[in-house]
Amino acid sequence: MLSDPVFLEEFKVNKHDRAYQFWKREALSVELFTPVVFSQKLEYIHNNPVLAGLCNFPEEYYYSSAHFYNSGIDTIGMLSHYG
Repeated sequence: MLSDPVFLEEFKVNKHDRAYQFWKREALSVELFTPVVFSQKLEYIHNNPVLAGLCNFPEEYYYSSAHFYNSGIDTIGMLSHYG
């Protein structure tokens, strides 16, 4: 069960800015040196929730900017178009 304190202890970390960590901290940085590369990476990010089985279409995932890029509506309240 997720609310089980024993389960939560599996995510405990010794960091100055957090007590628990639920994601891997092995980010792969990629230089976005052309608009084509930027679009490719944005599409990859938008499709991750679909590939994970969290939704059927990228714009259905609440925390994705895919809906914003398709409709222009910023439901998150912090997005802007690149360009």
